[in-house]
Amino acid sequence: MLRYFCSRDRGSYFGLRGLRNNSLSCCVNAVLQTLSATEELCDLLEKWDTADDRLDRYNVPLNLKRVLVSMRSGGSTPDPHRDFLLSLDRNYLRLNTQHDADEVFLSILNLLQQQMNDKALAHQIHNLYRTSVETRLQCLECRSIRTRTSLLLTFPLHLKEENNSLEECLTSFFQHQDLSGANSWFCSPCGGHTASEQAVKVLALPPILCLQLKRFRSRRGSTFKLNCSVTFPQTFDFSETVKEAFSLDVAQNHCTYTLYAVVVHSGYAECGHYTAYVKLKEQWFYADDSQVQKSSWEKVQTSYGENHRGTAYMLMYRRCLKEEQRP
Repeated sequence: MLRYFCSRDRGSYFGLRGLRNNSLSCCVNAVLQTLSATEELCDLLEKWDTADDRLDRYNVPLNLKRVLVSMRSGGSTPDPHRDFLLSLDRNYLRLNTQHDADEVFLSILNLLQQQMNDKALAHQIHNLYRTSVETRLQCLECRSIRTRTSLLLTFPLHLKEENNSLEECLTSFFQHQDLSGANSWFCSPCGGHTASEQAVKVLALPPILCLQLKRFRSRRGSTFKLNCSVTFPQTFDFSETVKEAFSLDVAQNHCTYTLYAVVVHSGYAECGHYTAYVKLKEQWFYADDSQVQKSSWEKVQTSYGENHRGTAYMLMYRRCLKEEQRP
């Protein structure tokens, strides 16, 4: 198991590596910092046998493994992620282009699934992040019920244009919705579109819970950013926070999660900059491209929004082991 190399220079701090902004790569840089702090992912990639000569030089998982090894071992390469950026470019995540951090994160996970030659290991990596949910639709006329199971790699959480809390955002995600008019669904027994009620329930939670705070909105052909406040805790119990989120036949065990990474967006929707907070060995760090420095929970809280330049956009929570959970 690869452990962090303890070093301290302009681009690294206790094993964290700064990443040069190469061709507008701040978005990828921030996501890479969160992946490097996800030891579960790094340990799985370390098990992957990459001696297969048939792997293309632009293979995304191959280059991800290499850059994470370099970041975590304190290597001296000036741009350890250069080949990784080129591999993303070959897979339609273009260089010299502004990207959305959540889209980059999901693209990387999907490319791991597609391009790893060890499909069982790729499946294990996806399972680190995969939440299973059931969507239940009930026709309000004939009362017939349809269910659909789907898998989420991130939770997209809607925000109000005012103060929010993570608990409120999660509760809103699982609230029952009335679907009518343009939002109505086709009901086969009724033979037409009818009003219905939609409910979403959790079937299984993942070891790594990724939450996206949907700060970007489209209106009248343009995109703008919500700088409203969103408070979030260091630790929370999913089953206590959203009591109605679970299907009745699902055991609500091991639901306590602890925050270990935050992707932060600064600026405007069309022109912004990404940075990241990551927590290692109970110490918070702040990574801004090539610069890495010690930080604190108080500094992380400045990313709540409103009065500060940078606002939290993605939150990464790790499920606590049973012995780590609060009584």
